[in-house]
Amino acid sequence: MKLYLPEGKGLAASRPQLTPAGLRRAMERGTVLEAVAVRCDEDHALWLELGEAVGKIPREEAALGVREGTVRETAILSRVGRPLCFCVTGLRQTPEGLLALCSRRLAQQPAQQSLLDGLRPGDILPAVVAGLAPFGAFCDLGRGVLGLLPNAGIAVSRTGHAAERFVLGQEIVVAVRRVEEGRITLSHRELLGTWMDNAARFAPGQIVPGVVRSVMPYGVFVELRPNLSGLCPPREELRPGDRVSVRIGAIRPECRKIKLSIVAKLPPAAQPPHYDYVRRSGHMDFWQYAPPCGEKPPILTCF
Repeated sequence: MKLYLPEGKGLAASRPQLTPAGLRRAMERGTVLEAVAVRCDEDHALWLELGEAVGKIPREEAALGVREGTVRETAILSRVGRPLCFCVTGLRQTPEGLLALCSRRLAQQPAQQSLLDGLRPGDILPAVVAGLAPFGAFCDLGRGVLGLLPNAGIAVSRTGHAAERFVLGQEIVVAVRRVEEGRITLSHRELLGTWMDNAARFAPGQIVPGVVRSVMPYGVFVELRPNLSGLCPPREELRPGDRVSVRIGAIRPECRKIKLSIVAKLPPAAQPPHYDYVRRSGHMDFWQYAPPCGEKPPILTCF
C-alpha cells in the first residue's frame, strides 16, 4: 500500500512550481501541488494564491464526497486558511490575470483508493489531527483523506472532548480499527502501552503532575499518563480538566491500583500534549491492557 503525505507536508516543495510555467507543467503531468486556501466565496468555491496566478476550486471539486452529497459543507469551509492539495485542470487568461482551475477531489482519489484497498484492521500508520469534535478527532491519513478517531479510542483514561487530547496539526500515530463502507475508524490507546508499561515509570513517594479526569463522591481520578490513572481522596474544589501535583502513596500491580494524594493545584499546561508511543509502525492483532484482577474485566482490543 502506498502512503501519501497529509495536507501541508508538501507545501514547501510546491512553492517553486507555483509559476505560470510550473502550473502548466503540473497540468500536463498531473502533478499534485499544495497551497493555502485564502477564501471561500458565496458559491463555496475555494480560492488560492498561486504566485502570479489565482487558483479556483469549484465546490464539487473541493473535497471527496461533495459531489455525491456524502460530506457536509464544513469539509469545504474548514479549509480556509489551511493548506490543501490539488491538481491543475485548466488555465485561462482573464482580464484580471491568469486563472488556474483546480481540483482537490482528483488529488485525493488515489490516496483514498490506496487506503481503502490496502488498510487492514490493526495496521499502524502516521496521521495529522485535522479536526476536533465532542465525539472524537478527524485524522488526515494522506492528502486530506480522513479517518475518525472516536473519544473511546484515544486513551484508556476518560476523554470528554478530543480537544482535551490534541491540537490541530498535531502529528500522531494511529491504529486502524475498521474499514467499512468507505469509512476508516481509528484507535490510539493501544499504542500508548499497557498498565504495566505506564506504571513502571513511577514509584511510591514521587510527586508528579497529573490531570483530573473525573470527580466522584468517593474520590478523584487523576491521570498520570493517558493510559494510567490513580485515585485521590475527595476534594470538592477540583473539576475535570484541572492540573494538579500529586504524591504517589502506593502502586499495587496485583489489582491495577495507584493511591494518590493531592499536593497542589497547578496552572493550565502551556504546551500541547505529547505522546510517548510504545509502537509506531507495523501491525497488531490483539492488545490487552492488563491481566484480569478485581471486579473490573481487563480492557481488550481485538483488531
